[in-house]
Amino acid sequence: MDLNATFYLFAIPAVLFAGISKGGFGSGAAFAATPFLALILPPEVAVAMMLPLLMIMDVSAIRAYWKKWSWRDAKALMIGAVPGIVAGWIMFRAANPDVLRFFIGSIAVGFVLFQFARARQWFEVSQKPFHPAKAWTWGALAGFTSFISHAGGPPASIHLLSQRLDKLTFQATTVIVFWWINLVKLGPYYLLGMFSNNTILAVVTLAPFAIAGTFLGIWLHRKMSDRIFFALAYLFLLITGAKLIFDALT
Repeated sequence: MDLNATFYLFAIPAVLFAGISKGGFGSGAAFAATPFLALILPPEVAVAMMLPLLMIMDVSAIRAYWKKWSWRDAKALMIGAVPGIVAGWIMFRAANPDVLRFFIGSIAVGFVLFQFARARQWFEVSQKPFHPAKAWTWGALAGFTSFISHAGGPPASIHLLSQRLDKLTFQATTVIVFWWINLVKLGPYYLLGMFSNNTILAVVTLAPFAIAGTFLGIWLHRKMSDRIFFALAYLFLLITGAKLIFDALT
């Protein structure tokens, strides 16, 4: 990984965007940074570099939403995430870069299609009574997809949407859940040898942008239309996801 002008041309907007999503928009679009960076980096390098930055964003956001989460839902998702992270660890060890590119790209495109179908009311995430086993299942899926490409937002969101939380509680719950998931992922990433000196240097130079993006997201949470933000996020994900799938297959 060369820390040159091209790298920062891609990395700075990606990190800012992830920070904005983490800080104010439920974390769902934060994983767009990973497929975007995977356009110029090996996928395992993109995933490894984003983890410490996401952890910095988690710490930056957690104070603003302290104890405003639904602890019942957060705890269930956090418990379920652990076996999902283990499954992701096993897959990551066995997969080659093109498999990872295809998987990350497919998650990105699938997420956009899921949101499009929900917006068109082709299906509805109906309100359901809390059930620990179902919450653990969504937590496991969140842990697995988060380990592969930091894409745990959609599975976690499906559970949280079914509980009809208000906007503030929803945001606060995603903050604490992904703080935990990212913390648990750190050890397996280290054991896989995914962190290099260049990765650490990149994290240090990009950390101010991660913090700035998070606080900007907290501010925009109160000011900006969700519709505008997510429309841009979905377009961004669709393009980068399709490009990764194309690269993996060719």
